[in-house]
Amino acid sequence: MAKVVLKDVSKVYPNGAMAVNKVNITCEEKEFLILVGPSGCGKSTTLRMIAGLEELTSGEMWIDDVLVNDVPPKDRDIAMVFQNYALYPHMTVYENMAFGLKLRKYPKEEIKQRVHEAAEILGIEEYLTRKPRQLSGGQRQRVALGRAIVRKPKVFLFDEPLSNLDAKMRVQMRAEISKLHTRLQATMIYVTHDQVEAMTMADRIVVMKDGLVQQVADPLALYDKPANRFVASFIGSPSMNFIEGTLVKRSNGLFFNEDNFQIRLTDEMVAALGERVGDVVFGVRPEDIYDKVYATNASPDNTLTATVEVVEPMGSESYIYLTTGKTPLVARFDAGDQVEVNTDIEVVFDMSKAHLFDPATGATIY
Repeated sequence: MAKVVLKDVSKVYPNGAMAVNKVNITCEEKEFLILVGPSGCGKSTTLRMIAGLEELTSGEMWIDDVLVNDVPPKDRDIAMVFQNYALYPHMTVYENMAFGLKLRKYPKEEIKQRVHEAAEILGIEEYLTRKPRQLSGGQRQRVALGRAIVRKPKVFLFDEPLSNLDAKMRVQMRAEISKLHTRLQATMIYVTHDQVEAMTMADRIVVMKDGLVQQVADPLALYDKPANRFVASFIGSPSMNFIEGTLVKRSNGLFFNEDNFQIRLTDEMVAALGERVGDVVFGVRPEDIYDKVYATNASPDNTLTATVEVVEPMGSESYIYLTTGKTPLVARFDAGDQVEVNTDIEVVFDMSKAHLFDPATGATIY
């Protein structure tokens, strides 16, 4: 397995569009690294540059301590799994998985051994004689994975491989790919727009926006300590609530003040902020808002009144859409928390998990 290093890598198209802007990423040996971000953020372009399918405009690309800027894709010792499976419809599963090895003139017995070994790992041995049209979407994706596994490459690349599957199959295949990584101890770089995939599968996540890397961290660090408002909004479902307001210093403490309510900041927040006052964006996740009736940490300093607009039952929990004045909020309550639409309730913020952002730059203040 190999280490992959991108140094100041940029991609500018002939029309002047900047797809990737001076990206610096290191994927360690045996690491499962996921690039995540909205459509058009540059993640797939970055992956295609690693694969050699796109030329770099500037910067350096290293695989296993070898500069590969001018190395053709076939000589980079990588295997790529695509969104659309890219299987040959006229070939059987066995022939699809063996095709790359045949091109490289591997002996028949070694090809047979590798294909059957990969098929066993993926649970598709019984499908080896079938054609792709006889398989479900999940089975086709397993075949595409198998075709990559038999190569035993230095690096596996995945370009949104689960986006064509239904929700249940996506969950199943997430687990399959994670198990595959553990079993193969392979270096894997995976692209997705789905933050749930990123959070559940990655060792580390690269969050991208507009061709720029916003933050690189392990999933929990991204969730607990986002570098900026964009990362905070992208990671977590439902998204973090953002409230524009002002920091005001009073005799009894430092308060976040919005037109319809005020919240007292914790001593830890005050110590971190120093003398800062003025405009700020307050952030709190839906799971850190509680109905006062069921809260154990309620006090006048972290409680406000809100109107229930919509209740979305999700089984074990409910999403509660609230407003306080003109400010919309989303809370995630336990299913047993009884609230009714068009009623006012008192909600409690868990201030130990609140965030503050600079309104101009979006950078995290706390």
